[in-house]
Amino acid sequence: MTKYVYDFAEGDRSQKDLLGGKGANLAEMTKLGLPVPPGFTITTEACRAYLTNGAEPAELSSQISDAMAAVEQAMGKQLGDPADPLLVSVRSGAKFSMPGMMETVLNIGLNDQSVAGLTAQSGDDRFAWDSYRRLIQMFGKTVSEVPGEAFEHALDGAKAAKGTKNDLDLDAADLRAIVDAYKKIYSEHVGHDFPQDPREQLEMAVRAVFNSWNAERAVLYRRQERIPAELGTAVNVQTMVFGNLGADSGTGVAFTRDPGTGAQGVYGDYLSNAQGEDVVAGIRNTVPLQDLEQLDKASYDQLMSIMAKLEGHYQDLCDIEFTIERGKLWMLQTRVGKRTAAAAFIIATQLVDEGVIDLDEALQRVNGAQLAQLMFPHFDLSGNPTHLANGLSASPGAAVGKAVFDSGRATEQAAAGQKVILVRKETTPDDLPGMIAAEGILTSRGGKTSHAAVVARGMGKTCVCGAEALDVDIAGQKFTTDGQTINEGDVISIDGSTGKVYLGEIPVQPSPVVQYFEGTVAADADTLVAAVHRLISHADGARKLGVRTNADTGEDASRARRFGAEGIGLCRTEHMFLGDRRELVERLILADTEQEQEQALAALLPLQRGDFVEIFEAMDGQPVTVRLIDPPLHEFLPPLEELAVRVALAQERGQDPGRDKTLLAAVHRMHEQNPMLGLRGVRLGLVIPGLFDMQVRAIAEAAVERIKAGGDPKAEIMVPLVGAVQELETVRQEAEAVLKDVAERSGVDVPALIGTMIEVPRAALTAGQIAEAAEFFSFGTNDLTQMGWGFSRDDVEGAFFGRYLEQGIFGVSPFETIDADGIGRMVKIAVAEGRAARPDLKIGVCGEHGGDPESVHFFHHAGLDYVSCSPFRVPVARLEAGRAAGDASAADSR
Repeated sequence: MTKYVYDFAEGDRSQKDLLGGKGANLAEMTKLGLPVPPGFTITTEACRAYLTNGAEPAELSSQISDAMAAVEQAMGKQLGDPADPLLVSVRSGAKFSMPGMMETVLNIGLNDQSVAGLTAQSGDDRFAWDSYRRLIQMFGKTVSEVPGEAFEHALDGAKAAKGTKNDLDLDAADLRAIVDAYKKIYSEHVGHDFPQDPREQLEMAVRAVFNSWNAERAVLYRRQERIPAELGTAVNVQTMVFGNLGADSGTGVAFTRDPGTGAQGVYGDYLSNAQGEDVVAGIRNTVPLQDLEQLDKASYDQLMSIMAKLEGHYQDLCDIEFTIERGKLWMLQTRVGKRTAAAAFIIATQLVDEGVIDLDEALQRVNGAQLAQLMFPHFDLSGNPTHLANGLSASPGAAVGKAVFDSGRATEQAAAGQKVILVRKETTPDDLPGMIAAEGILTSRGGKTSHAAVVARGMGKTCVCGAEALDVDIAGQKFTTDGQTINEGDVISIDGSTGKVYLGEIPVQPSPVVQYFEGTVAADADTLVAAVHRLISHADGARKLGVRTNADTGEDASRARRFGAEGIGLCRTEHMFLGDRRELVERLILADTEQEQEQALAALLPLQRGDFVEIFEAMDGQPVTVRLIDPPLHEFLPPLEELAVRVALAQERGQDPGRDKTLLAAVHRMHEQNPMLGLRGVRLGLVIPGLFDMQVRAIAEAAVERIKAGGDPKAEIMVPLVGAVQELETVRQEAEAVLKDVAERSGVDVPALIGTMIEVPRAALTAGQIAEAAEFFSFGTNDLTQMGWGFSRDDVEGAFFGRYLEQGIFGVSPFETIDADGIGRMVKIAVAEGRAARPDLKIGVCGEHGGDPESVHFFHHAGLDYVSCSPFRVPVARLEAGRAAGDASAADSR
């Protein structure tokens, strides 16, 4: 028979999967001999069985009875005994702390008879009726879903009639009347009277905890925190102790260190003559925990001793809940306390200095998401700014500027010294100049992996996407929301960390951690920066994965290097064909003869070469992987609809449409139903003679220039979208011929690795063949995910991803974190077969997943050599790569 119920004395803190966080820690405190009120935990297995079958396991009821009998024996009382009632609390307790779970129900076991027994045993009529009204209120709200405000209105009415705002001024008669009012409210909303049977109260409360696992707010929190939906919650049933028995009683919350700043010392709040929920509810002002020393020195000294013992035992900041009942201290809960990102880094290094943990363990106490938070500039919202809309937090940070609605205006105004926010329905590659010029990007469409989001993250730009409440009128240069119109030139503020959009300018506070990475703040500038420096330096020493960056300009490359990048894993050459150079690409596309084609390529060559010189210089001595042009050429032409309108208008006016007509014919000629699966990548290089040759020549000539200047360029040429080894062999042969020609002409040898981007599922499954022609693989996980799932990234997020997340089909978007079971399996196959064919094969990843903390751990265990990510995610990848190595070492030691 499955054991579903554990006495507190039977478990320990290692059993969080089974007993939940609260239950495991209550068991641990009991094991340590601390004063814990007796009780028992109903396991997560019972919850899962209930949710699966729609009913409790058959043996659960008898096991609860046995556990309850043991508690009754220990306390010398029986649950709900009319003469001397034992009362219990019921609390939820999942493996991970979840604010979305069911709230606590106190005083279970009270009814119309046992309230008299409680009066007799306590000698306090007021206390007994106050406890009863609390039970009905908590039980009604959390178990029977009675609107909480119904009870609040009744209580407020009673206090108003008494002429007070303090519930302590209500006497026993007042509280009896409130109980009667509460019971009436309960029956009106539920359809039957408040249950008088103590066992029925207990069973209903336990069932409500199970049901709360799938409550809307719990599901929302799990999705946000990536907590698996199948875990289930435990239920803790604990003997009641009372902090509302008078001035010598009370309740409090304590932290062994400041969870906000990490500062050492005693932190917490205490409320005399109150039960635990009163502290959280804020019904009365608490006093600092230190004041307890004057109120009850014996309890205070005992609490300090227990706090020191718990922190020493858990070797971490502990969050503690306690109650004092007529001078006796009881411990109700402890856990490793939640803390801010700053406190996490500071506390970890403090514990190292205190000799409690070593640096390896300290590294496991922080994570990349916390480091990313410390790098974001943030708004000071103390001025209560006007909130306009909510979108998706696509790229973190805080940005303020004048709203502009097209790329050209953004570039123009930024050049004039204005700070602007580029507002679009959605962005395209045409918007890149404006995106670069803007302080931030705001779109009404698109998801976290839309063009705007991906490019913004790559540049470290703040971005809010998918703010659907915005009605963006590009032609009218304005947007409206909730009846309010924002015109071009109006100042707005966008928060890429929360997705919120505000009217007006909000003060921004810069991040000292970013200043440290930029080199403008010393490593010992303050406690936080020193802690970050210490832990990321240790991560660098521990990690096996290299960390490169995705960068397309010398400026981005320089910034990434300051942030710790060890090379460039992805240099996108298509970004070099935009702006003023677009006309040259149009000439290439429109060329009717081989001579015209060569002229267009010849004009592009020195421009490309200049780009690479700048990048090689910025990343001198480090590898630079250059991806040959990847998107379909039609992306460099005006949209079909726009051209058709321009030609039609010109003809209607009797004007010669001129070049627009030629462009329109070219766009028609090149039109594809699904261009991302059409003529792009290696296919384009094989179809357009000389295109890849020009790019390889530009890379080689730039390397020669840098070598002659005393530099040490390390070029790697990456061929995109290869699906068959024959494609790579053809391009490789041509590229080697170009490299040889440049070497002969310049007298300088140009060593360059030639490899490919694994982004087509067939490439991953034939990696052994492809490795024979490739010196390196770089996984393009964005396209590999698109093609592996059959998703168009730009289309599906807004269409159904939200629904998939709600239904649990996704725990997280596969474009944010690598799908380990599907796409990840292809990665592992490609790594194994590629290295079998070429043992010295260098393997990395350059998709967006390269900077995702969870994905970095996957790539470490998959055996990659490096990850590559946007410059601002480089420190995050460095930290997580070190943590991944530590995880692996810990696993090996076990």
